Amino acid sequence: MSEIKHCSPRCNLFRCVKDSATFKGEGVWCGWTDEECNVANCNYASCVKRRLLPKGICGESLKRKTNEKKIEETVGPPVKLRGKTLRRIGEKEIF
Repeated sequence: MSEIKHCSPRCNLFRCVKDSATFKGEGVWCGWTDEECNVANCNYASCVKRRLLPKGICGESLKRKTNEKKIEETVGPPVKLRGKTLRRIGEKEIF
């Protein structure tokens, strides 16, 4: 699963929104444009599992990356309070 795979019209999960993809010989032809189906450039190509990425890349073949951030980076500077909010909460700074 480390290699990027491109979606093909022969995939079981591929769907043409216009329902104009037809199988002719060894290729899949688009009845809308009368050309061979090109998933990377087609606006009507979709995936049943919603995994089709831009440029026709199959999302099932990619591994997700996670970013771990430190708490200090996500929280940011403390917010200083005044007035009615300060009286209700009782703290001068909120993190």
